Amino acid sequence: MQSAMFLAIQHNCGPVERSSPGGCQKNEEKRGKMKKTILKDWKTRLSYFLQNSQNTSNGSPTHQNKRGKKNAYCRPTPEEAKSWSETFDDLLASKYGITAFRAFLKSEFSEENIEFWLACEDFKKTKSPHKLTAKSKKIYDEFIEKEAPKEINIDFQTRENIIQTIQEPSHSCFCAAQKRVYSLMENNSYPRFLQSEFYQELCQPLSQMPKEPQAT
Repeated sequence: MQSAMFLAIQHNCGPVERSSPGGCQKNEEKRGKMKKTILKDWKTRLSYFLQNSQNTSNGSPTHQNKRGKKNAYCRPTPEEAKSWSETFDDLLASKYGITAFRAFLKSEFSEENIEFWLACEDFKKTKSPHKLTAKSKKIYDEFIEKEAPKEINIDFQTRENIIQTIQEPSHSCFCAAQKRVYSLMENNSYPRFLQSEFYQELCQPLSQMPKEPQAT
């Protein structure tokens, strides 16, 4: 009898509070808005790069610096952009390709990977022992140390080896970590970049590029 009364009271008072479907829907909406914001930011960056390269000379897109030399970030031809899909190294060999890929990684919250890779490339070209020491510390503090501002995803042993080698830094200090990050980008981010609408736009002729609305 008491059990029946308890069930009746529970029925009248309503069910125990649980996370409502509406709450889940709101979370999904927030994620959707965040994704749209990221995509919009990516597209703004891409448009900025393209806009700065659309100064023309004899009908060809060029962008010159103050000394009159061709800027490294001028818009590539569709053929050049398409060549980035052949290998990941072809993309990294292009300064414009790196710029576009970097912006894409930023939209995925993983720009630390390409930034670390670029820092390692610069590190390996450093000749001064003093600068080598300073740069090794900067790379460690920024990318390697636990909870670093741009911590990369490497295993414990690789991190420990770096800690040991940077005591007397050489050009090979970060080689293992750089290879790890290279592999992550090549196998994960790079294929997604090639499938993105942003890369597809780069492969289109200028005449087919969507025009931005003019400000009034």
